Amino acid sequence: MIAAKILIVDDDDFICEITRAVLEDAGYTVDVAEDGLVAWERLSLNPKEFDLILLDKNMPRMDGISLLKKIKADERLKALPIIMLTGSSGQEDILEGLALGASYYLTKPSSEDVLKRVVHNVLSEVRRLNELQSQVGQNSNYLRLLTRAEFCCRTLSEVKDLALVLAEASGSPDRTVKGYSELLINAIEHGNLEISYEEKGHLLSEGRWEAEVKSRLLHPYYLDRVVMVSYEKTDEGSVVTIADEGGGFNWEEYMDFSHERVFDLNGRGIAMSRSLSFDRMEYQNNGSTVIATVFKV
Repeated sequence: MIAAKILIVDDDDFICEITRAVLEDAGYTVDVAEDGLVAWERLSLNPKEFDLILLDKNMPRMDGISLLKKIKADERLKALPIIMLTGSSGQEDILEGLALGASYYLTKPSSEDVLKRVVHNVLSEVRRLNELQSQVGQNSNYLRLLTRAEFCCRTLSEVKDLALVLAEASGSPDRTVKGYSELLINAIEHGNLEISYEEKGHLLSEGRWEAEVKSRLLHPYYLDRVVMVSYEKTDEGSVVTIADEGGGFNWEEYMDFSHERVFDLNGRGIAMSRSLSFDRMEYQNNGSTVIATVFKV
């Protein structure tokens, strides 16, 4: 369990009570705000107080979407992960929340297992990203002089190192490091290791995703597969090409946020990378190759 302090923002006392009890039983520190305005006042005073927000969509005074917009527009708070809570399945509102930067959507009430697993997965992802972000800038001076390079990787630890190199070279490391990491992980897990979308969902729900990746990396069938990566600085900006040795996938389904997957534990990485990390992103060769472009700043 990852130590974390969580803020529940909801005007439904019953939902707050049961959600708080479940999360405290899981070992988290939990506090409650009765609406978006109370939460905003508290977050503004102490931006680093909480590690995660559980945010209801419909509330008086300031609703969840309004608070989400304010948080993501504030430099002190924009990296704060937010799980939206909803009692309905209005697809346009849900897709809007994901596009604005919400990490996940949960229906109210969710089962204890689902709530705990989603919170754990979000915090794990944030921890991984924070580790990447903490190293941004360490090699920026000479990596920004890079004009052309070729790399290969096959493990999750190598992804971390390579994502940092590519982000520094791009000139926009804070914006791109997560996107490069997502695309590289996708190339390894779905491409080289042939873990399907459905399989990953099951593995995440059972807390076995990373173990399965490590297991397949050692299997003779996958042992020699690598992800090839090229970097080139052009007049337009930085162009990174990532190619795996898998059979491709139906990438068109994942370029945008889909209402069919809004409550899934996975399936947002490509859309998030496209909308937040890169100025242009395109797939080739039936999805086994992706080209990400970052314009000059």
